[in-house]
Amino acid sequence: MEQISPWLEGIFRWMHVLAGVLWIGLLFFFNWVNTQFAPKLSAEAKKEALPILLPRTLYFFRWGAAFTWVTGILLLGLIYHMGGASVMMADGAELGNNHFIGLAVLIASVLVYDLLWKNMTGMAAVGVSFLLATGSAYLFAEVLGYNTRTTTIHVGALFGTLMAFNVWFRIWPAQRKIIASIAAGEAPDGALAALAGMRSKHNTYMSVPLIYTMLVQHNVVMYEYSWMGVAAVIAIGWALTSYLYKKSAGDAPGQY
Repeated sequence: MEQISPWLEGIFRWMHVLAGVLWIGLLFFFNWVNTQFAPKLSAEAKKEALPILLPRTLYFFRWGAAFTWVTGILLLGLIYHMGGASVMMADGAELGNNHFIGLAVLIASVLVYDLLWKNMTGMAAVGVSFLLATGSAYLFAEVLGYNTRTTTIHVGALFGTLMAFNVWFRIWPAQRKIIASIAAGEAPDGALAALAGMRSKHNTYMSVPLIYTMLVQHNVVMYEYSWMGVAAVIAIGWALTSYLYKKSAGDAPGQY
């Protein structure tokens, strides 16, 4: 197994990055390009173009999400939860029974997140979401005793799990009904459009700090800041995403 693991890790990393580029690239297209483009089409143009464009785009979008999440979980298990990483706890020990709790947090996060955004909206929900994300980083680092590398990648896995859930259980089911309505020349259900748009926006916000959690694994400087550094990255990532949303709504991106 020790001889096979490096090969598996390399293959899983390759697939993970490739699928992630596909998924996140289409996510950015939807949120910073298509959201400004589609509303400007006439009703006739929407009926003709969108039922052709969106199914093809959503096909790669949802399967990119699936392969990114599956290979990410496989990497998490291979490197951390099967003893692949030499140091996983802050005191130099292995994860031990704490790896079950870490995985349970990923599953519980989906239930908490979905319930939260079904019952709260606006900046209050954003504030609670930030506190929960920061609290998860604190839990990993201070309660479970994960070192900074392990804490950071588990926060990234948490975001990735929420994003994949949104794609397959919120965005894609809503979009199927929306596309069917457009193809029939009917107005899409406003509630479905709002749900798909909101969860897609959430994914965009989560994707920016998520990308950092993947890259920081190779940056030892960040290891000094533990969960507080993760919280700072989330705040900076969300601020950057907000700026890009404002930029995409302006006239400059339409110039050439």
